Amino acid sequence: MSGGSDTEAVARRLRDGMARGILSFPLTSFHDDGSLDLDGFRAHVAAQLATGPGAVFPACGTGEFFSLDEDEYGQVVAAAVEAAGGAVPVVAGVGHGWAQAVRFARIAEDAGADALLVLPHYLVAAPQDGLVAQLEHIAARTRLPLIAYQRGQVDYGLRAFRRITEIPGVIGLKDGHSDLDRLQRLTLAAPEGFLFFNGAATAEVQARAYAAVGVPAYSSAVHAFAPEIAGAFFTALRAGDDATVDKLLRDFYVPFVDLRDRVPGYAVSLVKAAARLRGRPVGPVRAPLTEPSAADLADLKDLLTTGLDLVGAAL
Repeated sequence: MSGGSDTEAVARRLRDGMARGILSFPLTSFHDDGSLDLDGFRAHVAAQLATGPGAVFPACGTGEFFSLDEDEYGQVVAAAVEAAGGAVPVVAGVGHGWAQAVRFARIAEDAGADALLVLPHYLVAAPQDGLVAQLEHIAARTRLPLIAYQRGQVDYGLRAFRRITEIPGVIGLKDGHSDLDRLQRLTLAAPEGFLFFNGAATAEVQARAYAAVGVPAYSSAVHAFAPEIAGAFFTALRAGDDATVDKLLRDFYVPFVDLRDRVPGYAVSLVKAAARLRGRPVGPVRAPLTEPSAADLADLKDLLTTGLDLVGAAL
């Protein structure tokens, strides 16, 4: 990792936050007609911040970055920055091709974000040199630190990884591939202070395995609708309370993954539906995502009730 004092300060704040609490990836609120519900988003982010997360990541995958236009994106990031009030770092998602990612990066800068999560680029497969060049182009055009997200068509080999750690401003890697053999090799090759994040879908299911290769920090979609469950799991995991971890995995998280895998896009749709079941003002998903079926929604409600009962909370 290389960069100036500001970059190093953001990395330190993120490292401290990762050790202290869950990383919050808030949902983006929409009205029933699909328009942005900024008041609903503000209320949702405030509720997330009240649980003490280590950082807030607005307009990322769970926040439906892919469906936001530039004006909506700027409003969402600015609202998250205002709500955080400097108490925790705000890391905004950017993506598509590098030219478009830079446009979003400049909007995030103006909105006061602390760093950027570079989501996988759009559509095409690319060689390793191209993946490195994508980050180089973005980093050269923003003052904000970058966290690379490898998932889908983005998958860094060891040589490419070493190159991205040398790009000024690149401070970390979020992994969504769950290839723990390769990830172990990357963590061993990383420079001191480089940040790693477990970005697997429903990351809690693999949290122990990731921690074993030196990646204890993770993002939690469950935190967006049930911070009580996510917080209980985080506390038990950090305390080495295997009995509680196993019970939460067995009775809530693994069944949630099974439900999530029924339909493409449920990784976001179910999270939003669960948040609505709890009275959160997040609204529907935008196309191409779809809402859960009535049967799946009933199963979700039963599972959510079970999970909340496990941690002594109510629906």
